[in-house]
This record gives sequence, structure tokens and C-alpha cells, in this order.
Amino acid sequence: MALVVKNAVKKAAPKGMRFSGDFVAALDKRVGEIVNEAAERAKSNKRATCRPYDL
Repeated sequence: MALVVKNAVKKAAPKGMRFSGDFVAALDKRVGEIVNEAAERAKSNKRATCRPYDL
């Protein structure tokens, strides 16, 4: 499941900045890892809701 939208990444980038073809895929993978880590932290604190401080 894609978490990162390529067009949104391009819009968020500074003007003139370009990204390699595999950048968005790597960013998507890292975002997924961050989400999973936050979920695990919430679970370990006996919560079913991820909060900003779980990041």
C-alpha cells in the first residue's frame, strides 16, 4: 500500500529540486516503518491510538 504520493513529494520539494526514480519508493518504505514503530510504542503503552509523541 502506497503511503506517499509522488506528486505531493514534488510539490513539497524546494524549487528546482529533483528526485531519482527510487526516492519515492524508499521514502514510502521509511514512512511505513515510522508508522509501525509508532503503533508498537502505542501498544506497549496499552493504547490503541497513536499519538504524536509516539513518533
